[in-house]
Amino acid sequence: TMVGPNGNESSATYFILIGLPGLEEAQFWLAFPLCSLYLIAVLGNLTIIYIVRTEHSLHEPMYIFLCMLSGLDVLISTSSMPKMMAIFWFNSTTIQFDACLLQMFAIHSLSGMESTVLLAMAFDRYVAICHPLRHATVLTLPRVTKIGMAAVVRGVALMAPLPVFIKRLPFCRSNILSHSYCLHQDVMKLACADIHVNIIYGLIVIISAIGLDSLLISLSYLLILKTVLGLTREAQAKAFGTCVSHVCAVFIFYVPFIGLSMVHRFGKQHDSLLPVILANTYLLVPPVLNPIVYGVKTKEIRQRILRLFHVTTHTLDP
Repeated sequence: TMVGPNGNESSATYFILIGLPGLEEAQFWLAFPLCSLYLIAVLGNLTIIYIVRTEHSLHEPMYIFLCMLSGLDVLISTSSMPKMMAIFWFNSTTIQFDACLLQMFAIHSLSGMESTVLLAMAFDRYVAICHPLRHATVLTLPRVTKIGMAAVVRGVALMAPLPVFIKRLPFCRSNILSHSYCLHQDVMKLACADIHVNIIYGLIVIISAIGLDSLLISLSYLLILKTVLGLTREAQAKAFGTCVSHVCAVFIFYVPFIGLSMVHRFGKQHDSLLPVILANTYLLVPPVLNPIVYGVKTKEIRQRILRLFHVTTHTLDP
């Protein structure tokens, strides 16, 4: 605990990450599949980045945004997984306060950036399907680069107050966190002071980032659906085909994120394993599945992957 000899409040110098509550004895073995998933995520996303960068024909907005998504997936998983592996394999449960703050800032800001990129990808699909003749002039490469930079600035700006709001809190109850990594919702609950400012700040961030982005993505797909329904059946199939991968990526990202937020705000205190599972799913599943979804569903990416690993499409077809 962090209570002084006279019962006074003290500042946190470190936290304890407990990993998977109730599954401490199984953590060592669970780390092997988790580590395998992490390596798959890193390899898959780096492969996507390499293919898009080296294939000049893929230097289009959709694939450049996909590169940004893959880069963010690598960073998000890397911000948490190495420490998680250290907890499971070497019982390295201690994390210094500043390191915890840095990890928290990285995870939350990178998530904000990923949400912005998913919104940009939805806008790209909207312009490509609803205004195809204007696509090349609306989404030029310099403009796509500026959108990427805006995603970074937005993610950092939204999380800039986070260190200030956490550092102002005194910690006197406990220093044991319920997750395998540092989350704002988890850390602020350990404070022995009024945390209403932190709660309001968290809600503002979720509404202005995740809430707004998911609303605009939904709106873009309603407009896309309205346009597609007026096309021929063949054109409909082609239009829907270009959107399937992005729709999957949206659900893969937002469902665990919203679930985790809901559990933290409305879940019961004793349900400690559910938020931990959701938190690990939220950070690991999107980086693993996104390259697989885009590799399987996007013909151009799939062909380059097969070529990269010296396998031709002809040999795989029956």
